[in-house]
Amino acid sequence: MKAIPASITKGLQHRSEIDACDNSGAKTLKLISVVGCKTVKNRYPSAGVGDLILASVTSGRPDMRKQVVYAVIVRQRKEYRRFDGTRIKFEDNAAVVLKDEKGNPKGTIFKGAIAKEAVLRWAPLGKVAKIVV
Repeated sequence: MKAIPASITKGLQHRSEIDACDNSGAKTLKLISVVGCKTVKNRYPSAGVGDLILASVTSGRPDMRKQVVYAVIVRQRKEYRRFDGTRIKFEDNAAVVLKDEKGNPKGTIFKGAIAKEAVLRWAPLGKVAKIVV
């Protein structure tokens, strides 16, 4: 995992419902935990664009449902600031399901735009993405 050139506002809390924007078989994910998130005791973790999360598949193909998978947040509704001064926000929250912790995506097609910060941190996502904003 690499550092990214933006101050990402954490826009997704514990138990947030997130759409999967790939063809891995999952449709909706529920955020369980954020990998590598260190917070105060008894505080729930929160995630932003480019964060690696553990999520439970709540709807999708029958073989994918009720599984715990790794995913990367690629879009969020809460706006965040890049270091050049621009502010970015998307119209939905979306994530990409991963095969392993190294960032290899399970799906082969991504629907919609992907944030530049997620591609900079997770290079294998950039190979599959068509639109990077």
